[in-house]
Amino acid sequence: MLTITRKLEFDAGHRIPDHKSQCRNLHGHRYTLEITLVGAVIEVEGSSDNGMIMDFSDIKTLAKQHLVDVWDHAFLVYEKDTAVRDFLATLPDHKTVIIDRIPTVENLARTAYDILKAAYKDHYGTGLHLQKLVLHETPNCWAEISEDR
Repeated sequence: MLTITRKLEFDAGHRIPDHKSQCRNLHGHRYTLEITLVGAVIEVEGSSDNGMIMDFSDIKTLAKQHLVDVWDHAFLVYEKDTAVRDFLATLPDHKTVIIDRIPTVENLARTAYDILKAAYKDHYGTGLHLQKLVLHETPNCWAEISEDR
């Protein structure tokens, strides 16, 4: 199986409301996202994508449109964390993204996977699909999710 991977980075804030330690406080991370795709290599003479599974710039464009630009410099808040939601609502034009899971790196990876799986699904008619997603919360801590869940 031949795969390709594109790495992107973004900054976002979150908190884990019931955490036993520091993560219960408002804080942020420099997230690193790795998107691994699998599909047939395009073999169309004269095509810009000839010899590729997908052009890396197209991978980036779709990831930014559907996820990175949405989450970058936003506060990712759990929908049931009403104290933080109410606080953030007092900040004019604050970029807040409400998610339906507690924003642990595991849950953020699952949410990102679901979003990007739909964005890349058979984009070129070559069976292209998201095979794996890795989300680094720090250089030493990350979650991985793949199609075999």
